[in-house]
Amino acid sequence: MRNNNHPVLWIVVPCYNEEEVLPKSVPMFKEVLTNMTAQGKISDSSSILFVNDGSSDTTWELISRYAAADPQIRGISLSRNRGHQNALLAGLMEAKKFCDITISIDCDGQDDVRAMYEMVDKYQEGFEIVYGVRSDRETDTWFKRTTAQSYYKVLHSMGAEVVYNHADYRLVSTRVLDEFSDFQEVNLFLRGLFPLVGFPTANVYYSRHERMAGESHYPLRKMLALAFDGITSLSIQPIRFITILGLFIAFLSFLGVIWAFISYFTGTTVSGWASMACIICFLGGIQLLALGVIGEYIGKTYLETKRRPRFIISKRTWEKADDVPTKAEVLTFHEQADRDE
Repeated sequence: MRNNNHPVLWIVVPCYNEEEVLPKSVPMFKEVLTNMTAQGKISDSSSILFVNDGSSDTTWELISRYAAADPQIRGISLSRNRGHQNALLAGLMEAKKFCDITISIDCDGQDDVRAMYEMVDKYQEGFEIVYGVRSDRETDTWFKRTTAQSYYKVLHSMGAEVVYNHADYRLVSTRVLDEFSDFQEVNLFLRGLFPLVGFPTANVYYSRHERMAGESHYPLRKMLALAFDGITSLSIQPIRFITILGLFIAFLSFLGVIWAFISYFTGTTVSGWASMACIICFLGGIQLLALGVIGEYIGKTYLETKRRPRFIISKRTWEKADDVPTKAEVLTFHEQADRDE
């Protein structure tokens, strides 16, 4: 049952080695939660869920300390580092048991938390997914801004459904998450998978800030890996491109054979190793590239067939799930309160 008047919100925050930024981001998230509760936008049973993605610093100790001091702050810890996408998925699947809506956001403070107010308003208007979209990328370097925008354009050209300039800052209702749980991909690219679920969607625009503390945990190597995962997980266009390229090269080769025969019979042939070496290197490079792309898809298929768990939760800051009120219990509480009034 949809609870529009007082939806239970869980803010899901994946964390990896964030001991420097947590002391700044925790009060920021808590303030937003308190304000929205005071304004009557959400239930007072709402929470913040921090997901420790196998951090090697004191991130989990800090999360446990904050959770012990504030009942609205909770945490889960994965058994090992599984990457941002799997950590976020773990938090969403855990949160959907206890809430009506989730908002996922990174811990670094670059995404404007004030956009959450408008996200909840959009949910109350009937939207099941609300995407946080960057209105500008002024805080990014020229290289990152150019490559990111080019990447979104490439994804669109390959037929992938992604929201331009949207990362993983979004509101999702548990109705959507219940359906999304049927998606069993091991190679996750959440910003490309959620549009496939459907349901009414809306966008909320915000300006991106500088990181509050510490250093980014997404260097160029990880960014490129995520980008390639996004392309190969959502589209088979690279394989089709190889097929078209192969046909084109085969056509050129056929023309080359005809030219060779004509040159031979007209007596204008000139022996030389340079032209032959260029042709061999070119064709060899194309073949290796084709094998690499095809191998990437075969590797992903191999990983998908194993059906291994995408994450394992080793610790929770609460003793057991019964310590957290379920959505039904929260709804019953509010219905009783309305009758008492």
